[in-house]
Amino acid sequence: MEIETTFMCAYCLQVNEIVVDASGGLNQEYIEDCQVCCRPNKLVISVDEELREASVDVEQ
Repeated sequence: MEIETTFMCAYCLQVNEIVVDASGGLNQEYIEDCQVCCRPNKLVISVDEELREASVDVEQ
């Protein structure tokens, strides 16, 4: 299951759209480059399969 969500870049504060693959687990961490400034953002993602939602926390 894929879930569309957004995160705010920790550097330029622009909103980025991403697709989370829920088959990767309920708790995921990975690096995603900002679509605007290209800087790396560490994303900590929690997936709620029942609600089909994903929450994203960004760490530098």
